[in-house]
Amino acid sequence: MLSRRLLGTCLTALVWMTVAAANAAAAVAPSGKIDAWLQQAEQIKSSDPKVFQQLLQQLQQARELATTAQREHIEYLIIYDVAFQGQYEKATTRAHALIGSTQDPEMKFRTGVLIANTATLGRQFTESLRLLETTLTLVDQVKSRDLRHQGLGVAAFTYGQVGQHQLALRYAERILEDAPQPRTQCFANQVKFEALNSLGTLPGQDDSILQAIEQCKSQHEIAAVNTIRVTLAKKWANQGKRSAAIDLLRSNLQEVEATRFAYLIAQVKALIAELLLDKGDLGAAESFASDTIAQGGSDGNMPSLASAYRTMYRIAEARDDSDQALVYFRRYAEVDKAYLNEVKARELAYQIVRQETLEKSQQIQRLDSQNQLLKLQRKVEQQAAQNTRLIIVLLVLLLATIAYWAYKTKRVQMSLKHLAETDALTGICNRHHFTQLAERTLKQCERNGEEVAVIMFDLDHFKSINDRFGHPAGDWVLRQVALVCQSLCRRIDVLGRLGGEEFALLMYGCDLRSAIRLAEDCRSRLIAINTLESGHSFSVTASFGVTSTAVSGYILERLLSDADRMLYRSKELGRNRVSAYRGRAGEREEANSGADWPDLAEDSLVGQAGRSFGHVR
Repeated sequence: MLSRRLLGTCLTALVWMTVAAANAAAAVAPSGKIDAWLQQAEQIKSSDPKVFQQLLQQLQQARELATTAQREHIEYLIIYDVAFQGQYEKATTRAHALIGSTQDPEMKFRTGVLIANTATLGRQFTESLRLLETTLTLVDQVKSRDLRHQGLGVAAFTYGQVGQHQLALRYAERILEDAPQPRTQCFANQVKFEALNSLGTLPGQDDSILQAIEQCKSQHEIAAVNTIRVTLAKKWANQGKRSAAIDLLRSNLQEVEATRFAYLIAQVKALIAELLLDKGDLGAAESFASDTIAQGGSDGNMPSLASAYRTMYRIAEARDDSDQALVYFRRYAEVDKAYLNEVKARELAYQIVRQETLEKSQQIQRLDSQNQLLKLQRKVEQQAAQNTRLIIVLLVLLLATIAYWAYKTKRVQMSLKHLAETDALTGICNRHHFTQLAERTLKQCERNGEEVAVIMFDLDHFKSINDRFGHPAGDWVLRQVALVCQSLCRRIDVLGRLGGEEFALLMYGCDLRSAIRLAEDCRSRLIAINTLESGHSFSVTASFGVTSTAVSGYILERLLSDADRMLYRSKELGRNRVSAYRGRAGEREEANSGADWPDLAEDSLVGQAGRSFGHVR
């Protein structure tokens, strides 16, 4: 049987499997008792399971008297019933058999969409995406508009589940542009606005969203109505209209609970808790967050559950209850990590299927090339007079094919090497590649007797940026910080993201004085970042630690350790400053924005070198 979590997640998807088929069946006049039963079964298969079971039993008894098309339709309904009961493996096996035996492209399409949707509900995203890639190639052969919408709706739902919101939006809009039935239009709008919200491209005005809500109301699709309301509430919250968002959700909470849609109920309560906490109403926020935890834990709704734990953590923190805050923070971290792992697994499934599709296309091209070569060989045999010329052409084609695939292979290797060495978010070195380059540079400088400096810095209060403005804003900050660092580095320097919000620079041929000036320049530039481009207004600061081989030696671990100690020293002194390591017997130099530099001011040559160093590309 379906778990509560799957029942919650798949509600929207199951509607795609019924609404279009029911509309199509209602429009066709039955021709005989079996056709009438088939039509009635299509109409009530999701709304009245008891009557559907009776009809399905009658159809199975009359199977011997049915035509080939009717028998295939009966088998399709049996597969639907098996899938609805949660027996995914059995449904998949029978569906593959039906697809292989039927000659009707519409039945192939209908069954392929069903099995793809079944795989999605069973969290078998790789299998689901593979089936969609094959099934959607038949869409132009499907005459029934409602059946086409059914397939496109499953595609929109599935791609939304694997995080490909642009594709989900494209399929939803394709349905809306094709004059769908009212219920189909309602669910297409739901997917559309969810995708727009995920992409951060919701329309500025609320008119289209409110119209979608009213349209779904007219079809009595309460779950879809309130799902779109959640999207609208999130938009209002992002616009600073938290009170309006809270009123919208609380005024319809009773209606949401009446749907018994656990996924939606947890989502609404978790969002209300977040908004109430932002307004300072700790008691009400705690009540809604507790309800979400009690419900979300059993439902498996990880995004809402993570949100509720984060809210409880922030409430405990606001009450100075550090023990309880730690408990809730750990639970939040566990749920958030589990959710992120699931998201990554879905994205990986999409990438796997995408790569398989590309390989199949390339294989077809290779087979076509081989066929062309065979034709050329036969032509050589038939036209003996042109043997020499044809052999030359054949050799040229072979060499061109080999060169092409050698080039493609090299490109793939280079691409994989780049992925292994580069931080995907910022485009700079990841920790592993930074370590390799840094150790290589240190060995070379040690042989040549050249000095090397290391600068490490950590963004101040970065978690609060993610918590207040969301992870897209945090990602934007990390990219901007990387651009600032790149503008200060030369080609011979090494820049890397060590993890999270921590960065490091290894400066070739740079002494401690120059490194301090460079760190101060970097600190100033970070403060100057205009964050309005992210859609929010906040400041970006960082705490720096600086050392050089003159005091820490040429061992990378020691350099990073000393720089890291100075970084934490900067944080202890109030953040947004630079601290330099002078050696165990020396002193640590701390620098703030606008601080005095007596030792550097005495040496104008070194000071000038330090100022100009950051502008060398």
